[in-house]
Amino acid sequence: MVADHHLDYKMQTRKVHIRDIFIGGDSPILIQSMTNTDTADPKATAEQIMQLADAGSEIVRITVNNEAAAKAVPEICQILEQKGYEKLPIVGDFHFNGHKLLQDYPEMAKALDKYRINPGNCDYAKATDDNFTEFIKIAIEHDKAVRIGANWGSLDQKLLSKMMDENAKRIKPKSDKEVLVDALVESAFTSAIKAEELGLEKIILSVKMSDLDDMVNAYEKLAARMLKEGKNYPLHLGLTEAGSGMQGLVSSSAALAILLRQGIGDTIRISLTPEPNEPRTKEVEACKTLLQSLGIRNFQPKVTSCPGCGRTDSNYFQELASEINAYVKDWQKKYPRAKNLKIAVMGCVVNGPGESKHADIAISLPGKSEEKMAPVYIDGKFHKTLQGDNIKDEFTEILEDYIKPSKA
Repeated sequence: MVADHHLDYKMQTRKVHIRDIFIGGDSPILIQSMTNTDTADPKATAEQIMQLADAGSEIVRITVNNEAAAKAVPEICQILEQKGYEKLPIVGDFHFNGHKLLQDYPEMAKALDKYRINPGNCDYAKATDDNFTEFIKIAIEHDKAVRIGANWGSLDQKLLSKMMDENAKRIKPKSDKEVLVDALVESAFTSAIKAEELGLEKIILSVKMSDLDDMVNAYEKLAARMLKEGKNYPLHLGLTEAGSGMQGLVSSSAALAILLRQGIGDTIRISLTPEPNEPRTKEVEACKTLLQSLGIRNFQPKVTSCPGCGRTDSNYFQELASEINAYVKDWQKKYPRAKNLKIAVMGCVVNGPGESKHADIAISLPGKSEEKMAPVYIDGKFHKTLQGDNIKDEFTEILEDYIKPSKA
């Protein structure tokens, strides 16, 4: 049976404790998501948090943008505890007024497990970094982790202007885009150093951008800066404002895959603009699929199926592949070891038998001009041939027999 794979190289970062989990170090790369409900509505927000958690989100972030939201946080956490989600880490996302909300609502500050601060917004239009300092001190007081998340859409303008001016004096100036990336990295890294000097140890960093190349460049530069300076902050990966639908899925997956394959990244979020009536959980499913496709973590049985062509009896083979995917989707709860199972549902003789021999269990369906028989393979060896009108039921029965605990 296929086992969980591990990256050949993983950047060594510190382990940051958040409630009952750890980010960084030798911990698994964790999946995050964020609610889009009005946080001031505790019932609706708690409900969406539970949906995200059930889908596989291991950390959930909520916006805390005003007093009404701050007041609602303890109730949200209470609902989650009553419903059995007391171990799920909840992150408060703060901009502009985070220091004041944390001061004024200590129960909210205590209830959250982690804070997120944007260094470009916390001291917006101020000459000093007093707000940032106060924010970090409150996090230390409550023993909370902080993600210092720089974003190119809200970059510290004082820092950017300074670096642009310095660049203009160079003999060979960099492009404006290069300076922007450098400024983003500088903002996140120097803010982390400042937080550490104040006494904060639980620090996670991110440098999010919406352009794939720039985002990858920013994280690579941040990782290189950390190695050079002897720092080991865990990194939160994400392509911000990635878009919706296929564009958002492909862009985010491509960006994150490039970095994860370099051993960069300790927790990820795929941010998708939801389409009308689309569940928020889609971004969680995307993260799970990405990590499993990269062989980093397994969440459910992997079903390999061919794309189909003129040789295949398209409807039948497509329906069976879809039904098998749906059938085994929640098997991990029923059979914990099933997450490592590899199943193949192939559509004709060209690749069917060969691909079947590389799977734990496989079925090779007949193509349009082939004899109406479907050989089944188990652990790479021929098991039996199915034919007739009950192929799906017979194959699922074989699957069940293979994965039952007695087989373990």
